Amino acid sequence: MPATSANLGPAYDCAGLALSCWDTLDVAVTDGGLVVEVSGEGAGELPTDESHLVVQAFRAACAELGWTPSGLRLTAHNGIPQGRGMGSSAAAVTAGVLAAWSLCPDVTAVDDVAVLRLLSELEGHPDNVAPCLLGGATLSWTTQTGARAARLAVDPRITPVLFVPGTTLSTHLARGLLPATVPHADAAHAAGRSALLVHALTRDPSLLLEGTEDRLHQPQRAVAMPDSAALLARLRTDGHAAVVSGAGPCVLALAVLGPDEHPGDPASAAEVRELAAAVPDGWACLPLRVDHDGAVVTPLGRDHGAVSSESPGTHR
Repeated sequence: MPATSANLGPAYDCAGLALSCWDTLDVAVTDGGLVVEVSGEGAGELPTDESHLVVQAFRAACAELGWTPSGLRLTAHNGIPQGRGMGSSAAAVTAGVLAAWSLCPDVTAVDDVAVLRLLSELEGHPDNVAPCLLGGATLSWTTQTGARAARLAVDPRITPVLFVPGTTLSTHLARGLLPATVPHADAAHAAGRSALLVHALTRDPSLLLEGTEDRLHQPQRAVAMPDSAALLARLRTDGHAAVVSGAGPCVLALAVLGPDEHPGDPASAAEVRELAAAVPDGWACLPLRVDHDGAVVTPLGRDHGAVSSESPGTHR
C-alpha cells in the first residue's frame, strides 16, 4: 500500500499523489481468534487488537460483503510514518478492505468502484484513498451514490521529494483550524490554481510553482506547524513547488528533472540535490518516485485464505 500526499496545494480534499513508500501486510483467515503483529513504523505504538485500523476496515468490508470469517491473522510491515500527512490511515483502510474483498469466497474480482466508495466512507473523504488504490495522481469527488475518482498520467519528469519532521500532527486538529467559509476571491483563486495544477502535473511541469499556490488551508494551519510553514515559505521563495503534505506536518516538493536526468535515479538530479541541502535539522529528506501502480494484492495460496499487499504491481 503506497503512501500518499493529498491536496497538492490548492486542490483541497480532491487531489492526491501516490508515493514510493509502502506498507506491506500479510492477511490470512484462520480457524479462530485474532492475531496482529506490527513491525516498522508504529511498532509498539499501534494497537494489536480489534481497534487496529486494518482490522476495523477488514471487518467493515466483510459486513458489506455479508461474510464472517472464523479468525484473522494480520502481519503488518509498515514503511509509512504515522501522523505525518503521508496517508498512513488511508493505506491501512485500503489494506483492510482489499484483503476482505480478495479473501471472501463469494467474490471473484475486486470492484474498484465499490471499494473506493467504502474506503471513502471509512476515511471520511477520498483524496488519499483514491491514489492509494489507483496509483499515480488522482482527482476525486463525491456524488449522491458515493466517491468517484479519475487517474492522471503524471509527467515522468516530476520527482516528489518529502521532508519529514520528527513531530506529528493530528488530522482532526488540522481540520479544526479551517474556517467554515472562505472569501469569494480565495475560492476563485483555488479553482484557477487547481485547474492549472492538473495541466502542470500532466503536461507542463514548469508551471508547478504557480499551480501549487494555495490560500485555502495552508496559511490557516501554519499556527499548528510553524516549522513546516517556515520551510514551505523558504522552499517556495527559492522557486521550488512545495506544499504541505496532506494535513501536515510533512512538506512535499515536486522537483522537475532536467533533459539529461533519469527518473530512475532521482537523488542525483540537480533540483533534488538542492532540496536535500535545504533539509532542516531534525528532519529527514526522502527523494521518492510517483507510485504508478497503487494498492497491490498477491494471493499467498487462496486455498489457505491468505493474501499479501506489496508494490509494485496491480490488484486489478
